[in-house]
Amino acid sequence: MTEASRYSPRDAMPQARRPSIGVRVGNVLVGGGAPVVVQSMTNTDTEDPASTAKQIAELARAGSELVRITVNTPAAAAAVPRIAERLQMMGVQVPIIGDFHYNGHQLLQGEPACAEALAKYRINPGNVGFGKKKDTQFASIIEFALKYDKPVRIGANWGSLDQSMVAALMDENSKRSDPWDASHVAREALIRSALDSAARAEEIGLPRDRIILSCKVSGVQELIAVYRDIATRGDYALHLGLTEAGMGSKGITASAAALAVLMQEGIGDTIRISLTPEPGQSRTNEVIVAQELLQTMGLRAFTPLVTACPGCGRTTSEFFQELAKTVQAHVRGKMPEWRVKYDGVENLTLAVMGCIVNGPGESRHANIGISLPGNGEAPSAPVFIDGEKAMTLRGDNIAEEFVGILDNYVETHYVQR
Repeated sequence: MTEASRYSPRDAMPQARRPSIGVRVGNVLVGGGAPVVVQSMTNTDTEDPASTAKQIAELARAGSELVRITVNTPAAAAAVPRIAERLQMMGVQVPIIGDFHYNGHQLLQGEPACAEALAKYRINPGNVGFGKKKDTQFASIIEFALKYDKPVRIGANWGSLDQSMVAALMDENSKRSDPWDASHVAREALIRSALDSAARAEEIGLPRDRIILSCKVSGVQELIAVYRDIATRGDYALHLGLTEAGMGSKGITASAAALAVLMQEGIGDTIRISLTPEPGQSRTNEVIVAQELLQTMGLRAFTPLVTACPGCGRTTSEFFQELAKTVQAHVRGKMPEWRVKYDGVENLTLAVMGCIVNGPGESRHANIGISLPGNGEAPSAPVFIDGEKAMTLRGDNIAEEFVGILDNYVETHYVQR
């Protein structure tokens, strides 16, 4: 089987991306036809520069292209320049986004070095200010963005809607001949909050190519409905994320279900998977999930992925599972080096299969595949390279030998940068 005949997820690409204005965030372009950008957020106390810089570096090295941090107190704002200095000393260039709620106007005014060090400001129109203060405090943050030439994400959230806007829309709705249901009114309030705030920012002087919008909710169908709607009402770059997605498989499943539908329709310029970490689990898991979502959809490639057999009554042991785990861990461990050294290695495909039923076929579809013996099969494991059987492994060192074959393939098949 030739290279050209093997299946790739790029053979069934999503729809063309929705046209959007490109926004430069530090050295990263969001929208404007650029690839979908992965971002994440720290959960450290920003007042602690050492722990926050350490986690930002971990997230960036895992592949997060933008990292957001909480800026909620004068001490946290004062820590931002020190965090930036630590990252520079560590050789980490990832743009840092400041997440402001309630008092962003005061913090940016009180700590101009913070305003300068951040690559972008995120503000929530639902809590940027209340009553008569809302317009002036919103305008103040936009003016800081203009002064320091920073983009802004206007991030509306289902959990912090401007209640005066909701009340006004409810009044409007009551006069309709065919009133919307309550959820439709809430969605409209969310969208209007973002769009009206963006329009106000432009009136103040912030260019459209410095504005990113988001409208986050925690329900899959609601998120899809909101973004389908807002995508038809402007060309702003859009940030996608299911807010408070949850923990473990629930959070991953819900986020993937919502974001995959939208990205398949060409909606979304940057994404975050808002996972609640398991106790003791690394924060980087949300980055890996975002990367794997984009890669399995054929939108981007970050690291070689392993196709692996789930196991059934035909498989004789857990060895193929252990091998798949070993290979995936080996690849992730080597990618920081490979990414710098070899052009295109992220597109490498691997397969670890457990019996003769699908093993040889799946292995032939991958660049490198191994079909391990199942129940009643001969104790041998054929290895396929680019669709052709290349060798057969036997004995107790199959894992080490297969990893060696993988390393040799990378060294001999990818051009060094």
